[in-house]
Amino acid sequence: MDVTKRVYLDWNATAPLREEAREAVVAALDTVGNPSSVHAEGRAAKAIVERAREDVAGLVGCRAKEVVFTSGATEAAGVLAGRRDVLVAPTAHDCLTVHRRSEGADRVMLAMGLANSETGVITQPPAKGEDGYALDTWRADGLLLDVVQAVGRIPFAFSWSGADFAIVSAHKIGGPKGVGALIVRDGQEITTLRPGGGQEMGRRSGTENVAGIAGFGAAARAALADQEAGVWTGVAELRDRLEARIAAAAPETVLVGRDRARLPNTSCILTPGWKGETQVMQMDLAGFAISSGSACSSGKVKSSRVLMAMGFGETEAASAIRVSLGPTTTMDEVDRFAEAWIAARARQRARAA
Repeated sequence: MDVTKRVYLDWNATAPLREEAREAVVAALDTVGNPSSVHAEGRAAKAIVERAREDVAGLVGCRAKEVVFTSGATEAAGVLAGRRDVLVAPTAHDCLTVHRRSEGADRVMLAMGLANSETGVITQPPAKGEDGYALDTWRADGLLLDVVQAVGRIPFAFSWSGADFAIVSAHKIGGPKGVGALIVRDGQEITTLRPGGGQEMGRRSGTENVAGIAGFGAAARAALADQEAGVWTGVAELRDRLEARIAAAAPETVLVGRDRARLPNTSCILTPGWKGETQVMQMDLAGFAISSGSACSSGKVKSSRVLMAMGFGETEAASAIRVSLGPTTTMDEVDRFAEAWIAARARQRARAA
């Protein structure tokens, strides 16, 4: 194999920058004005921000005035900070779990992910009744959805989700890193995410990252077009092809979530007795970029909290890798990875014998 021709299979960590987003960023960098200034240059910058707000709203399925630009989904999740009682789903991303405060409360704010970044498994949020969201013995008055991995890949609209808040990140859909959004349902009041000059309708102060926001908007437009064109159906076919090859060559593997609704691009492959971190390093040397879990946990040698919450033991949970594909992934790349992984598995078996 020509290892100089690397294959990127870690789209859930970050998607490659779309050309549309790159062009939008460069154009915005040439716009000199501050969006808060009233002169022509300021109005031109403000127009870029507002166009992007419309585009992100179009992708997320909300009103433009419900979009609050942030530095990313983690900052957006800060809307939970200071709330007395927050119930967080056990498989939620770390940016939500740090806000967990639910001991002894009768009524809480529920925070959960719509699609898990490690397994791709989709979890439908509970329906809201007259008495809030019913959660076993809990009652939730509000709902925050992490839709970072979902938007642009599966049908979703904030307007019909029932959620009060949602968090989104640009770089998961091919936009630039370091920009995201908090979606706030019209009528909801929040404590400002960052006090100061009162930008973003008083909800997040600080001069807007005009270039990043422009790239976010362009990526949102392109991601929506891809979804409407059905490109993720082809990605799902490649994922299924990869999993079929691996299952045939190594039937002892567990394809986590294969029997459940999940994202069209994500394979979580658990191989008992073969550490995920080891697999990641071996595949990296072979020219393939994959991961052993959420990118926020990379480099931390520990078992997946998500997989343990799904019922796997600690040793099993440390034996998983995540392969995540995208619209530009090719059949040849999938086949090359499958061959490299199967060969590495054969070598690992021989060493263990």
